[in-house]
Amino acid sequence: MGIDDKINNAATEHTGAAKEAAGNLTGNDELKREGQGEQAQAKVQDAGEKIKDAAKDIGDNLREAAAKIKEGFSNK
Repeated sequence: MGIDDKINNAATEHTGAAKEAAGNLTGNDELKREGQGEQAQAKVQDAGEKIKDAAKDIGDNLREAAAKIKEGFSNK
């Protein structure tokens, strides 16, 4: 996950937490729900970035394994 994505997700999550807290303090249920929604959005985006990172790692591992297999066959 890029640093920009991490910063953006963290900012969204903290903004959402602040809105939720403000909604709780003022009794504004709409603001509270908006804050909760922003926090959920940040968590989903973070999970998506982690999945992309994991898929890239799997691809890298497969390429490395294929290169080792190819190298093993060419050494025989």
